[in-house]
Amino acid sequence: MSHRLADLIGSELTAPAGAQDLMVSGLALDSRKVKPGDLFAALPGVRVDGRAFIAMAVEKGAACVLAPPGVTADVPVIEARDPAAALAAVAARFYPRQPAHIAAVTGTNGKSSTVEFLRQIWADAGREAAALGTLGVTRASGRTEVGYTTPDAIALHAALDALAGEGVTHLAMEASSHGLKQRRMDGARVSVSAFTNLTQDHLDYHPDFEDYFASKMRLFTALTPSGAPAVVNMDSDWSSRVEQSARAAGLEVISIGWRGRDLTVRELTPRAASQLVRFDWRGREHVIELPLIGEFQTANALGAAAMAIASGLEPDPVFAALERLSGVAGRMQPAGVTADGAPVLLDYAHTPDGLDKLLRAARPHTRGRIILVFGAGGDRDPSKRAAMGAVAARLADVCIVTDDNPRSEDPASIRAAILAACPGAQEIGDRESAIRAGIAMLAPGDALLIAGKGHETGQIVGGRVIPFDEPAIVARLLQELESAS
Repeated sequence: MSHRLADLIGSELTAPAGAQDLMVSGLALDSRKVKPGDLFAALPGVRVDGRAFIAMAVEKGAACVLAPPGVTADVPVIEARDPAAALAAVAARFYPRQPAHIAAVTGTNGKSSTVEFLRQIWADAGREAAALGTLGVTRASGRTEVGYTTPDAIALHAALDALAGEGVTHLAMEASSHGLKQRRMDGARVSVSAFTNLTQDHLDYHPDFEDYFASKMRLFTALTPSGAPAVVNMDSDWSSRVEQSARAAGLEVISIGWRGRDLTVRELTPRAASQLVRFDWRGREHVIELPLIGEFQTANALGAAAMAIASGLEPDPVFAALERLSGVAGRMQPAGVTADGAPVLLDYAHTPDGLDKLLRAARPHTRGRIILVFGAGGDRDPSKRAAMGAVAARLADVCIVTDDNPRSEDPASIRAAILAACPGAQEIGDRESAIRAGIAMLAPGDALLIAGKGHETGQIVGGRVIPFDEPAIVARLLQELESAS
């Protein structure tokens, strides 16, 4: 599959004289993966600068280079003041097919669950649907892990083209702040967008919270076309500003939540493994039994429902489909129970707000103690650590502080920062030992929550990824405990 360079760059960029008819056979961001005939995108990055690898790319056969102004090379150079946005436009032309309906979800927490619930609702209605994000590409036939929330522009448009080629008509995808700020999603034809919430996260990447907020808002101000629907959960401190941004961009706002006007939550009644949800949809009352634990999962499910309706489905079958939802890997995921019936739940919560929501969600379903095993990631915003410790101290009955993904940092120093705000917590650095200790404490009516890793299958220590399959580890430890008794 080759394209004329002039066709790829469109009218917004200019090819050097004589290069318009150059045939481009592929796109590459990584110089090590360049093949003869590729366009190499030399993007300035956070950790590495692609301009430093132009010579290597040319040596490997790059036909041309996309780069900021002022770059020279032994092949034609297409200059772009915003090379990341230019690459997204090029990738969208190189991989032109996209699902007819693309729903994009942004926010700090809840993106993975919301897009997966939307996929399930669409599938329930007979649509050929897929979800794309942190958990990979999910279809009714199964899940393929890809290792990112929002892929780079080339990978994203290749995925959109491939999914459309496979017959997918409805795609729900996560829109991360990194992906939005770095223009990775530019060129995706979004037909409905949504906002879940906004709390402290990724301040190791964004210089401040305003930059984080502005990056999220690009979904509404730059990617969603005027007149399209935008679902906004109104229960976040930032929701009013999000609504204002969406309306200013000409979007049709659908507000949901306890403070929502279109979909208003009236009452939640926890049950052992579900909850009764009473809500109004544009003046009409509905009551459903949602087979999920936690108020935050109600917010995710109702957000998905509102997006499904905005995409053209009728409300009644959408709300009926909520009663058939399956939970998402690593999000309040049941990993087993003790012989006395005490559950062990895994969750991806890795921010103060995520931990707060997790603990509050579990409390109405737990008669006894909530035992929490958690840590914090290294090489990430250090201010989260004490805040997470404070949340745990306030909302859990027993806390065990352990390692998450320490990466290049000293694990003990990360634990110390958490423990300073979590007096009385136990410190067990080895994560498996911490989980074993938590399971051993469980009494009838208790619940063990293991936070931080969720769907992840490895632990990052130094520069290595050590296999760490938490569901399998929990199952083995529960079996050992049962055998010992």
